[in-house]
Amino acid sequence: MAYGQVTLLRGINVGRAKRVAMAELRTILSDLGFREVRTLLNSGNIVFLAPDDDPGASAERIEAAMISRLGVSARALVLSGSEFSTVMRENTLEDVAENASRLQVAFLANPTDRSRLAPLMERSWGQEVLAVGSRAAYLWCPAGLTSSDLAQAVGKVLGDAVTIRTSNTVKKIEAALEPLVRPHRSR
Repeated sequence: MAYGQVTLLRGINVGRAKRVAMAELRTILSDLGFREVRTLLNSGNIVFLAPDDDPGASAERIEAAMISRLGVSARALVLSGSEFSTVMRENTLEDVAENASRLQVAFLANPTDRSRLAPLMERSWGQEVLAVGSRAAYLWCPAGLTSSDLAQAVGKVLGDAVTIRTSNTVKKIEAALEPLVRPHRSR
C-alpha cells in the first residue's frame, strides 16, 4: 500500500539563498523510495506516494537527504493526504478573500503550536483577518504579505515552525495530490 503525502520545504529558492533545482528534489525523493514524485512551482512543494503512512518519518528522511546530497538544510513539513484535505476544508477565509494570492495558508510544523496564536486571535488587525484550524493558520492580507503586520506577528510567534503558501498555491497542490490519495494497493 502507498500513501499520498505532501512536502512543503521552508525557505528554499527565496532570493539567492538555498537554491535547489526541482529536478534534483524529484531525484532525491525517488532515490529514497517515494514514487510518483511531482514538484509544483519552484518553492519546494512536492506531492508523492510514500511506502508508509508516517509523515514524520518522511520529513526526517527528506531533510537528511537534502543535507547529505545538496548541502542544504531546510525544514520539510510533510502532511498526509488526509491532513492536507483537512487544512483545505478548515479554511474559513475563502469567502472573505477578494484575491486568492493575498490569502495565505500558514502550515504549522506542530499542530499544538496553534495555541501560541491565541493572543493574536484576540487582537484587531484592521482589514487583515486571522483564522486558526487544526493544522494551519489562515491569513487574509489584502495589502500583501510583505507589508502585513499580521504575517510579521505570526512569523515572530512561530519562527521556523511555520511555512506559508498562498491559497492559489495550496489549490494547485491539492489538485496534484488528488490522484494520489485514492487507495494504491496495486501500484
